[in-house]
Amino acid sequence: MANFNIFSSAKNKTDTRNEAGGRAYALSPEQQLAQLAATGCFNDTFYASAETQLEKILNIAQKIEPLFIAKTAIYARERGYMKDMPALLLAILAEHDVALCAQIFNQVIDNGKMLRNFAQMVRSGVTGRKSFGTRPKKLMQQWLLSANEKQLLQAAIGNKPSLADVVKMVHPKPREAWRAAWFAWLIGKPYEYSALPPLTRAFEDYKSGRRGELPDVPFQMLTALELDSAAWAQIARNGSWQQVRQSLNTFARHGLFNDEGIVRHVAAKLADKNAIAKARVMPYQLLTAYQATGDAMPHAIREALQDAMEIAVQNVPRLAGHIVVCPDVSGSMNSPVSGFRQGATTATRCVDVAALLSAAVLRHNPQAHVLPFEMQVAKIRLNPRDSIMTNAQKMAELCGGGTACSAPLAWLNREKAPVDLLLMISDNESWADVARGDKSAMLAEWDKIKQRNPQAKLVCLDIQPYATVQARNRHDILNIGGFSDQVFHLLGAFAAQNHSADFWVDTINQIRIAEKAA
Repeated sequence: MANFNIFSSAKNKTDTRNEAGGRAYALSPEQQLAQLAATGCFNDTFYASAETQLEKILNIAQKIEPLFIAKTAIYARERGYMKDMPALLLAILAEHDVALCAQIFNQVIDNGKMLRNFAQMVRSGVTGRKSFGTRPKKLMQQWLLSANEKQLLQAAIGNKPSLADVVKMVHPKPREAWRAAWFAWLIGKPYEYSALPPLTRAFEDYKSGRRGELPDVPFQMLTALELDSAAWAQIARNGSWQQVRQSLNTFARHGLFNDEGIVRHVAAKLADKNAIAKARVMPYQLLTAYQATGDAMPHAIREALQDAMEIAVQNVPRLAGHIVVCPDVSGSMNSPVSGFRQGATTATRCVDVAALLSAAVLRHNPQAHVLPFEMQVAKIRLNPRDSIMTNAQKMAELCGGGTACSAPLAWLNREKAPVDLLLMISDNESWADVARGDKSAMLAEWDKIKQRNPQAKLVCLDIQPYATVQARNRHDILNIGGFSDQVFHLLGAFAAQNHSADFWVDTINQIRIAEKAA
């Protein structure tokens, strides 16, 4: 009989170095794409530049079947709420499998922002040629010729490229008089005013007179104008959930919150359960909004953001047994969660997101044991009844030190603590612990936990776009990436059922692709 220990240990050998220089395990190309698709931001992170991330994606894509690339693009857009990554994967397909690109186009390009992102990716030349090609060009034309006026107006917000640039590049041929007039208006050519659709005509009327009700156009079109307090009040009352969230400090600067009626209206909108669901709110967006509110922000608004957070994470599963949550609070987690962007770097750090997700799990699983760590476990006392925001802030304040992902597992082994599910939330850049023979230190400690708790499961959540892990996927170990509410769905499913070693890849493979091409 073969020696099981010899062949088993071969699978446990570390085979690469992570970005911090620590010993680690490389993911398969499919696993790497899944990880990067849910966390990649194409901005500089603590350990990797935007250019490095892009190069890695392009190299990985060459090793993967186009069908998996297509399903990953859909997953990243529909469930991960990503913007740049799905557009890039679609651009890769436009170069290498245009039929599959056409088949998933409408599932990925679901609004004008995504259309502009796709145009940017193709025209940049990073995936090959800089021209669209006949089929992708026709797909873009179809979107422009089928979108309604509201969709077109929303698409017109932003640049690099602007929607006007896209129209000039693909030359849509409208059949309706209103659409022809609208495209002419957009690109600055002569147009028939009477043929303009109603919202655009109302906007032009308002620009010339600045009187009456604000037109129902994207608020960015209005805020570019000089508005009086009454107009700002209308924006606050009529804006979408995301528009209101993004404009809180602007409203405060214009004195809107001196009106108690406006305060009540905005607070009610922010805490509206249906509006939160419709806006596909990511929990970290609420944290960012909360962090950005100054002392002048009314208490009711800050309370509404906390209420919205409780609603946004209601799908955190209730987990059975002994639950342990280990948020990484080391120094590298002090970097912005979506990378460094000149002039637009978010105030929300990786440690904030790790603490937020930990607090959300604790809120719905008050029996959970939370062990923040850097080179060792940090001491902290948390009350499950405190708000998610409060507990997240307490954990984030611990940030600093080196990274030793084995530290909380070693603590559990010293305490001989029972474990049924352990959630590790980190950037996986462990370097301050010492590998045990061929294994990473973290895997060595996990295998000790398994000796005492044979049914225990480990979920490692990576919230930065790197492609190495501290413990390989297997039946009891799941590596996932991202910080949308899909994390909670995957966590619950993995905890409740028995799955293959490639659970996340299997989840992406189950994505349905439209039967007919666009």
